[in-house]
Amino acid sequence: MKVGAWYVGGDRCQFTVWAPSAKEVSLKIVAPSERVLPMQPIEFGYWQLTEQIAPGTNYLYQLDGDLERPDPASHSQPQGVHGASEPIEHDTFAWSDREWSNLPLAELIIYELHTGTFTPEGTFDAIVSRLPYLKNLGVNAIEVMPISQFPGDRNWGYDGVYPFAVQDSYGGVDGLKRLVDACHQQGIAAFLDVVYNHFGPEGCYVDDYAPYYIDKFQCLWGNALNFDGAGSYGVRNYFIQNALYWLETFHIDGLRIDASDNIFDLNAKHFLQELAEATAELSDRAGRSFYLIAENDLSDVRLTRTAEQGGYGLDAQWNDAFHHCVHTVLTGEQSGYYKDYGTFEQLAKAYKQGFVYSWDYSPDRQRWHGSDSSDLPGQNMVVCIQNHDQVGNRILGDRLSQLVSFDALKVAAAALFMAPNIPLLFMGEEYAEAAPFLYFVSHTDPELIAAVRAGRKKEFAHFHQEQDYIDPESMEAFDRSKLQWEISQQGKHQVMFSLYQHLIQLRRTIPALRQLNKQNLDAIGLPEERVLLLHRWCDEGAIFCLLNFDRDDISFAPTIPAGNWQKILDSAEEKWLGAGSLMPEALNSSDRAITLRASSFALYQSTST
Repeated sequence: MKVGAWYVGGDRCQFTVWAPSAKEVSLKIVAPSERVLPMQPIEFGYWQLTEQIAPGTNYLYQLDGDLERPDPASHSQPQGVHGASEPIEHDTFAWSDREWSNLPLAELIIYELHTGTFTPEGTFDAIVSRLPYLKNLGVNAIEVMPISQFPGDRNWGYDGVYPFAVQDSYGGVDGLKRLVDACHQQGIAAFLDVVYNHFGPEGCYVDDYAPYYIDKFQCLWGNALNFDGAGSYGVRNYFIQNALYWLETFHIDGLRIDASDNIFDLNAKHFLQELAEATAELSDRAGRSFYLIAENDLSDVRLTRTAEQGGYGLDAQWNDAFHHCVHTVLTGEQSGYYKDYGTFEQLAKAYKQGFVYSWDYSPDRQRWHGSDSSDLPGQNMVVCIQNHDQVGNRILGDRLSQLVSFDALKVAAAALFMAPNIPLLFMGEEYAEAAPFLYFVSHTDPELIAAVRAGRKKEFAHFHQEQDYIDPESMEAFDRSKLQWEISQQGKHQVMFSLYQHLIQLRRTIPALRQLNKQNLDAIGLPEERVLLLHRWCDEGAIFCLLNFDRDDISFAPTIPAGNWQKILDSAEEKWLGAGSLMPEALNSSDRAITLRASSFALYQSTST
């Protein structure tokens, strides 16, 4: 059942809304001239009306004669979250991506960005102007943080309350379509971050329509959404239709499902499985692939296992454990959830298996956690060394560039691109952006603003961080989070960009790196030396990478795989602003002691396996 307002031709618009408890529902036209039109009840509590409606019309729904509310499935909120809704004539947009068919999942190199802070203008059209830069870097997919209508004009996006409406301050419906179309012209896939676990706290009126919430579960943001109780069929349909809306109407290539572990569903068929089935059906009809990637904190293999294997059938999931392993060995941090990580054995396991906790005891959670992901293909996991959460949920929003040395940043970059998984970069990471990425909102309710401030302070207490923080409601928090494009091609920032560019090129051209095969991989962590040894191979050749996470030069005698190894990249070389390499140009298994510079890596290649 499609929901919302859809033009069906001849300026006729069909309105469909789910309000199972209402005795009567009317469509109230607010502008250009006011009128009230009764709607007809159809099956399962839906109400419908088809009427001659011109583009630009503003409307509300009137419930039981007096309660007036915006459309929960509004495609546009030109007056903000509390104002009237507006139908959109989607067919008028002139797409030019007919030849686009999406990229293979295993080839994706994803770049996460926030529309409001990626450019000075903070719009979709401004992102378009930066696409040649991203293409030159080598990324082939962008992942845009949530853009559904939220209160005010600045927000991370996770406070959205109209999942179908495109944020007007970013450029609205046509602005998003222009961005996706331009991405496809550049050979770049467009992913969208969507929120199916909660609604934001301001401007949300869904509870006036139907049982969208259920009180038997609590998610991180209050009562959970109703995915398995009485009336849950309408909630499930609402979000499945939302996913199809982005994929079909906006030509989005894939969705990143926020905090999917906060979608609580005890039905025999989990909502995520039903969503995966609906997406697969769309892929079959369209003759192209659409991807679903979940953020999930459970280290649960069921997300990407097929239904026949007892899973949900998603394409991939974020593996935060990889980030946590790299972060802790680089920084030494042990507060909050970082207390669960920090060993080189765990880091090696993240490469070889994926999940670090495979039903092991977690000191932070104080329970056993995770599942064995050894047999999952590498492309089932997205890994990163920075993302919006891991940066923005720090009290000062400090990036890795503010926590470790420039040399250590290079090691982290190599750690990312050596992984047999889909890499994700966070905007600005590629040139060692120094500006923070802070949490920011623009709510209008003073009590809500106070609650946000209190909530953030409580969250930071978990990490024992007592510093003053930037008020999320302030313009300062937003302005300071914008990228400093003027430094991206200067000094050490330009060198870091060149290193990322080179690592991405190697990732694409060396078969042993390009093939995401965890079985043809050895990862050995040397805790005393603070060194990780990575060996990956395929029929066309092999790579051997030595990564020194220590702040001192290390001399040791590693076990070198059989073969003749030629050095192809060394971050200690002066061209990468290193101290000068001490590693030989060639290695073989008979070599004894070698010396790795402090916070450096060396990558070798062999044509034999």
